[in-house]
Amino acid sequence: MSPEAAKKIMIIAGEASGDMHGASLVREMHKLDSSLAFFGIGGNRLEEAGVKLLAHASEIAVVGLTEVIAKISSIRKIAKNLKRAMDELRPELLILIDFPDFNLNIAARAAKKRNIRIFYYISPQVWAWRKSRINQIKKLVDKMAVILPFEVATYAQKGFAVDYVGHPLLDMVKMDYSRDHALNQLNLPADKTTVALLPGSRMSEVNKLLPEMIKAADIMRSARPEIQFILPLADMLEEKIITDMIDGYRVPVKVINGRTYDVITCADLAIVASGTATLETGLLGVPMVIVYKMSPISYFVGRLIVDVKNIGLVNIVAGKTIVPELIQDEANAGRIAAEALDIINDPEKQKRIKSELQSLRAKMGNPGAALRAAKLAVDML
Repeated sequence: MSPEAAKKIMIIAGEASGDMHGASLVREMHKLDSSLAFFGIGGNRLEEAGVKLLAHASEIAVVGLTEVIAKISSIRKIAKNLKRAMDELRPELLILIDFPDFNLNIAARAAKKRNIRIFYYISPQVWAWRKSRINQIKKLVDKMAVILPFEVATYAQKGFAVDYVGHPLLDMVKMDYSRDHALNQLNLPADKTTVALLPGSRMSEVNKLLPEMIKAADIMRSARPEIQFILPLADMLEEKIITDMIDGYRVPVKVINGRTYDVITCADLAIVASGTATLETGLLGVPMVIVYKMSPISYFVGRLIVDVKNIGLVNIVAGKTIVPELIQDEANAGRIAAEALDIINDPEKQKRIKSELQSLRAKMGNPGAALRAAKLAVDML
């Protein structure tokens, strides 16, 4: 089929998790209709799935008010290029993946004005903050696919019927082999306690969290010299920047390109930035300490509008606090090390956390989310 005859679809994923889930969606859509041609914003995985990137997701991947201000010029330029692409390529469908502030702006200011139908895959966390956005979403979005069961009721309260497809991580996060095998694959000794460091996929997160994680690692090594540390490098991060940050401290940390699930599988404990990685770690049954920091202004604003007890997805899905969370000033080296050692030094606590984590899969629906979402999207064409 000629490029002119192909059905064109724009897709926008502004974060590492959206890039991962978007790639699965694109592959499933291609299986259903091989004539589809995708373009838009994403990361390496979407590009590998066959999406022509107009900009890389790392250029707009920010979190927090002050972080957005720092990149506002680049974000505006990319938004302008997307509007131009809509006019030139005339997509039949726009697929938005999470990343609400940018995506809803594009939907309102560009797609809707051009009568482009909008499919939103992976809802913004309206149940946690700014629930009033549902009214805006209802006006803009033609079809919404949600991945957490309680999100259906959240939207129903505002009179918006959405489709629940289950969580896409259920198809991705699998313990394919044992901890010892994972250690062997990563050339790590099996007789040491292994701690994984997951500081996030955005540089703004890494800059705030990784130094505290490494200083915490130093404290932990002083208490338990046999502990070894390993860090899986997110797709959107440059290895040299990360290794240069680590080299400024005396504690050795092994950096692995990708292979996040192998790294988590081999770990006795993980120190994880709040986000999708907490669910991935939980599904692999590994105890963790959740940490998060943002600028003081962003945190102050967030405190005013966020309406949830926990911020870690693994705790939110569980409906209770099963692993500790250290937010903002509490996410310091001393507290991180203390919480981590508290778990490492207490076999009963480890056992209790692992037992709680085993129930996560049952609460997250059934496998096949990407295929179910793909069918919804293709039906819209």
